Amino acid sequence: MAEPKHQIRARYTASTVTVYQAYTPEIALPREGRFPAVWQRDRMTWIKPSFLWMMYRCGWGTKEGQETILAIEITRDGFEWALEQACLAHYEHGLHPDRATWKRQLKRAPARVQWDPERDLHLRPRLHRSLQLGLVGEAVHRYADEWTVSITDITVLAHEIHAHMRDGDLDSARQLLPLEHPYPSPDGLMDHLHR
Repeated sequence: MAEPKHQIRARYTASTVTVYQAYTPEIALPREGRFPAVWQRDRMTWIKPSFLWMMYRCGWGTKEGQETILAIEITRDGFEWALEQACLAHYEHGLHPDRATWKRQLKRAPARVQWDPERDLHLRPRLHRSLQLGLVGEAVHRYADEWTVSITDITVLAHEIHAHMRDGDLDSARQLLPLEHPYPSPDGLMDHLHR
């Protein structure tokens, strides 16, 4: 059976889902499972459930300003609230009534969704799409204060996987990857986010 074009693949438990972000070392220092005071709540923040898409985005932690990679475990209730409240980041004919309606929805939405090509272990694009979830306003505050269960610095893990890749040891790299599975979103939850 072919993989759906739009699919959230993630590490999750019965009550949480893991998302990834990359920051400068100063911002990425969590305090007792919370973001530090220098973390800016007045900006949009993008979370990604795909480990390999995060590695593509941050270059395995080598890009400036993205040297520290975090795995943030958040509540599934919060994640699903954000998806329910989200607006697609771009206008799509047939999904939105018209551009003006989409722009109004986007402006009001506390979250937005982009679907970008998922990545393989070599960070090459795959055919199916991976979710990026942008949080702003109310959603950022909920993310930081209510949804976050734990924050783990996984920079060393990312560097270890990357080292195996550079050495051509794909089996060792693959064994270290976080196990991600299709996320069991409730029926209809994402109907407004893709065709």
